[in-house]
Amino acid sequence: MMTRMSARLAALAATMFLAAPAVAGEVYGKITFNNASVGADASVAAKCGSKVYPGGKTDKGGGYHLALAESGKCSLTVAFKGQAATLEIASYDDPAQVDIVLEMKEGMLAARRR
Repeated sequence: MMTRMSARLAALAATMFLAAPAVAGEVYGKITFNNASVGADASVAAKCGSKVYPGGKTDKGGGYHLALAESGKCSLTVAFKGQAATLEIASYDDPAQVDIVLEMKEGMLAARRR
């Protein structure tokens, strides 16, 4: 009886493990422009290797959150006021905060970490 119960528990644990979403890491943070929040006026997308994560809108405080399935070198693309800027980041197994500062350089939108 105990062996049958152990087998059922092992099968249940394996099913739960395989059904869990494969998320390597999360990237989140706030985006500012001219020392103020971008509000809900920006979107952020990511690319890790060949996998693209579609853009999500920032919240009213300029915050964003992306769940990434890969860890390693990634790029974030921030779209704001009709322009876009890209920033290289690293995705880890643990959540990582990446606050972004947008600025205009020679008429082009640029992004850097704060």
